[in-house]
Amino acid sequence: MSKTTDERGRIYLPKDVRDRFGDQYRIVELPSHVALFPVDEDPLEGLRAAVGDAFAGTEADKLKTESRKAISREVQEEAKDRTQDGEA
Repeated sequence: MSKTTDERGRIYLPKDVRDRFGDQYRIVELPSHVALFPVDEDPLEGLRAAVGDAFAGTEADKLKTESRKAISREVQEEAKDRTQDGEA
């Protein structure tokens, strides 16, 4: 499907697309293109539907804490790798 922006930069999605995916989208800028990803009205319910019962019984606060710790570790490891690559 191809769409053109109007004079104000808006893109209109056809009704069948909105009916299928909803009215809210996340815009993701990638090196070669822009992508639209539908956002669930209830993101936690959308996540549960996507992963099934993988996180059953786990509270949201615990998931947030664990996720933040994992992201922090990844950032620290990436910074360490960049430092080592710069020294080599």
